Amino acid sequence: MTIISALHVNLRGNAREALEFYQSVFGGELTAFPYGDTPSGQGPDQADQVAWGEVSTPDGFRIMAYDIQDSLDYHPGENAFYSALRSPDADVITAAFTGLSAGATVLVPLGPVGFSPLYGKLVDKFGVVWILDVIPRW
Repeated sequence: MTIISALHVNLRGNAREALEFYQSVFGGELTAFPYGDTPSGQGPDQADQVAWGEVSTPDGFRIMAYDIQDSLDYHPGENAFYSALRSPDADVITAAFTGLSAGATVLVPLGPVGFSPLYGKLVDKFGVVWILDVIPRW
């Protein structure tokens, strides 16, 4: 079983800047998918902001970031991150999502999105927000 845990940082309008900074520190590849390229995109003010982004290095370093939707409250330090589980194996992600769903509030049902063939988001019974996705093949 291959599964990767990554810090997923929530920001307000400066996710791309943060990802560029982390890339300058750690190297690796930066991928940023803007809201304007998503079917569920946000308003026009967020079209260029990051709906999904990541810096990854060949040695395994991963940090993800996105610009939290304008419709959501944002208080730096209060909702600053999510726990992210990623795998190239859809069965692994499905099993983890199913397991974490016990007593959870599902925010995004597991399914395909523009930046991943399988993605879901939930708040587990302990209040931890999890995002789970199949690692896309760019």
